[in-house]
Amino acid sequence: MDAGEVSEFFKHKSILVTGSTGFIAKLFVERILRIQPQVKKIYLLIRAPDNASVNDRMQKEVFKKEAFRVLREKHGGEFDSFISNKVTPIAGDVSVQNLGIKDMNLIQEMQKEIHIVVHSAATTRFNER
Repeated sequence: MDAGEVSEFFKHKSILVTGSTGFIAKLFVERILRIQPQVKKIYLLIRAPDNASVNDRMQKEVFKKEAFRVLREKHGGEFDSFISNKVTPIAGDVSVQNLGIKDMNLIQEMQKEIHIVVHSAATTRFNER
């Protein structure tokens, strides 16, 4: 599969990404947003207690990183607007039921909208059982 086929595959699709603040997920999200600006929506599942915290983590730990430099340069002053139209941060946790999402309307929206799930969540504790 070449880059053009990959790009076409994600066109008009919605994606759920777990482990969104991790290295692999950040690279994946940046690449999709750069090669396929017509992606419909990217839901980023981020471990956080509330919506304010999830937005803060998303900005600091994902979009302010060097990996997004090319995309920031490409969109210039419109970068934040582009991100807010394409990316929806979700406060949640893969280790609990319904991914820790309490808003049933959001769960229903995601069930209808999401075409692809990229599961890259992992524990960073090296003393796990």
